[in-house]
Amino acid sequence: MLRVVKVRLYPDVQQQQSLAQAFGSCRWLWNYCLNLMNQTYKETGKGLSGYEVKKIIPQLKKEHEWLSLTYSQCLQQVCLNLGVAFNNFFEKRAKYPRFKFKHGKQSIQYPQNVKVAESYLTLPKIGDVSAIIHRYVEGKIKTVTVSKNCSNQYFASILLDDGKDKPSSSVEGKAIGIDLGLTHFAITSDGSKFDNPRILNKHEKNLKLKQQQLSRKQKGSINRIKARKKVARVQRKITNCREDFLHKLSRRIVNENQVIVVENLNIKGMMRNHKLAKSIHQVGWGRFCTMLKYKAEIEGKIYLEVDRFFPSSKTCHVCLNQVGSLPLDVRFWTCEKCQTKHDRDVNASINLRDEGLRILTSGTGDKACCPDVSRSKGGRKKSTTTFSVGQEAHTVPSG
Repeated sequence: MLRVVKVRLYPDVQQQQSLAQAFGSCRWLWNYCLNLMNQTYKETGKGLSGYEVKKIIPQLKKEHEWLSLTYSQCLQQVCLNLGVAFNNFFEKRAKYPRFKFKHGKQSIQYPQNVKVAESYLTLPKIGDVSAIIHRYVEGKIKTVTVSKNCSNQYFASILLDDGKDKPSSSVEGKAIGIDLGLTHFAITSDGSKFDNPRILNKHEKNLKLKQQQLSRKQKGSINRIKARKKVARVQRKITNCREDFLHKLSRRIVNENQVIVVENLNIKGMMRNHKLAKSIHQVGWGRFCTMLKYKAEIEGKIYLEVDRFFPSSKTCHVCLNQVGSLPLDVRFWTCEKCQTKHDRDVNASINLRDEGLRILTSGTGDKACCPDVSRSKGGRKKSTTTFSVGQEAHTVPSG
């Protein structure tokens, strides 16, 4: 099974210069090959693959001798990565490949010949770079990606194969539904509520001050570069705090549960609401769901997303009665049929859990709602499905 270990690097001055040369060479080669692919397509109507542009590297080394200072396999990997980027674009997994710039995050990839020791990494043509190996690196190293962020911090992402098989998934255990929100970051089906840390608000004043100082600096000046690094350090602090919160919460949820059910949110569409866009942007729902998914897969647990059109908030989890309208400002409501008092978010998380269990036990994986089918205004009578997980019986709407 493939795993990634990310470690912090501390190169000396000479190694920083060598890495800067390698970053620049790989960036220049990426831009050159991308421009060549674009021009070839305009002139001939046919594109070039990553393997085809890789063949021109020897000729480029003769024309530009400084390319020979960079490890050859790093240059070859640039061409292959560019080919993968185009494949992702054509298969609609990513946007069209863009040109790379000197300012911002820089990275190079070593496909082999990297050695990991207790306190350093040995990189070809760079040497032994001091590192903090906080986790035992066990297995065959596949690739090592060295990167530098805007705060001049160096990292190495080590992709390795530990030789173990992926654990099989099982539904035996505790199931939990999670409803994501803004006032409370996460509300679980067992009634637990995790507050939104609102990390950006804590650093917003400092960030605003640093950005104002940056805006006053003359473009192209050394002082502007220094001011930009100060802004990057504040943004890095915000990112680290958010990542720390999301990692700890996702790890706790995965450790305590076997089946994890969340709602498939349209975050991009929700960002169009200018009143909530800033709050949604800083909360990190998408990153949290990604963490839950890969951590659950590693542990052999089940991560499931319920369709966003499933009426989790408007359905009573006791009698399955569905109300017609439930505005966002209504946080508590009472069911007209069974007179059960509901907390809107807790009720939604319970319905998400029940719907996820229904999908798992149905054997087909069919979802309750189909967004491609238009809905009638008159509505229709709901049918129900009853199933049992362990010793607990659940009754949920099947349509």
